[in-house]
Amino acid sequence: MGCVNSIRHDRYPKQTTWVGQRVAVCFFYDTEHTVLGKVVRDDDEDPYETIIRLDDGRFVRGTECQFRPLNPNKAGRRSKGN
Repeated sequence: MGCVNSIRHDRYPKQTTWVGQRVAVCFFYDTEHTVLGKVVRDDDEDPYETIIRLDDGRFVRGTECQFRPLNPNKAGRRSKGN
């Protein structure tokens, strides 16, 4: 457990435009076997966490996999609203 200044009962880290985007996910760089999912969290400030909900119901952190957008024209690492 821990504490992060950007997360409190009334505050959450600013999110990037990746949130809500469909992605193809692979593990150990095995691009022959991908799983589809959706980015549910992608922090643009501390703690810089990315979380993906896979279509099979599992959740993975961005540090546990490799992923790419299914629609690269919509996804990017800029903050929402900018």
